[in-house]
Formats: sequence, structure tokens, C-alpha cells
Amino acid sequence: MKQREPESSGRPARRSKSRRGSETVEFTLVLLPLLAMLGGVVDTAWAVWAKSTLQQAVRLGVRTGVTLTAGQMVGGACLTDTVKGIVQSNAMGLLRGSSGLSKIKVNYIQPPAPNSNAAAVDVSALATADAPGNIMQVSVQGFSLVPLLPRITSWHGPVDTSPLIVTVYSADLIEPNRNPPCVGTAP
Repeated sequence: MKQREPESSGRPARRSKSRRGSETVEFTLVLLPLLAMLGGVVDTAWAVWAKSTLQQAVRLGVRTGVTLTAGQMVGGACLTDTVKGIVQSNAMGLLRGSSGLSKIKVNYIQPPAPNSNAAAVDVSALATADAPGNIMQVSVQGFSLVPLLPRITSWHGPVDTSPLIVTVYSADLIEPNRNPPCVGTAP
């Protein structure tokens, strides 16, 4: 005949104090690296988002700048100022204010003639800089991206809160057969 197992009372088995203490230590040893990895993922995601946002903003600035004509300009603004405004408005607040505007650069480059060994020439200071066939280059240079969480690299040293310096560029050929607007002050 088979013996019956004693029925449980429905209460969990009592754990000894040493078992509860070891669970706390194990939890702490798992939680700290998990939080460090989570902080690394959040900071990396922040940096990727910020750089891709700035890249999209300069891309939109170039795309608008190479296609605008004098008839499309509003309020007498010149091309360089219009492009900078487009970049700033599409940067999702990352380039707000005059300090953000000062990081946006618009350069006009005259490419060398075909089959020529000459170098490209920066013609940003000329009134005809936005002539069809020239290249418009829009950039955000020296944007400081402060980390969301401080980086701890050593138990004895200070935490690292140094910013990541972000620079993005976009360029395109200014379209032919258009009535170019005034250039304005570049870069």
C-alpha cells in the first residue's frame, strides 16, 4: 500500500534568516549592474535621437534652400537667414535661441569645372553665391549634448559629465533655371 503525503496547510514554507539575507544580497548584486546598463541604454538612445534630429533638420534646410526662388521668399528675408530658420524650427528645440542659431552654418561652394584639377572654391561672401550649379552646404557645428545620466568610470574618481560634441552636415546642388533670391550673410 502506498503512503499518503501529508497535506500542506497552504502556507509557504518558512525560510531561515540566512536565506532571506542572501536573497537581499543577490538582488542587490543583480540590480546595480541592471541599472548601470539601463542608464547606458538611455544615454545612447538620447545621443542617437539628438544627432538624427539635427541631421534631419540640416537636410530639410538644404532641400528648401536649393529649391527656393526669389518669388517664394517672404518678408524680404534672404536665403541664408531663411535656411537657418528652417533648420532651427526643425531641430525640436535643440537649437533654440541665438546660441543655437549661431551653431548653424550655411556655405556656398563653387565646384571645379569638369576635367579640371582645380579645387572647389568657397564663394559664401559673394552676392552670387547661390547661383545655379553651386553647392549649398548646411551644417550644425559644435553642438554640446550633455548626458542625461552621469557616467561613473571609477569608484574613486569624479563622475564624467562631459558633453558629447555633435557636428552634422548636409549638401546639395542648387537647382538650375531658377530666379535666385538674395544670399544674405553667410556662413
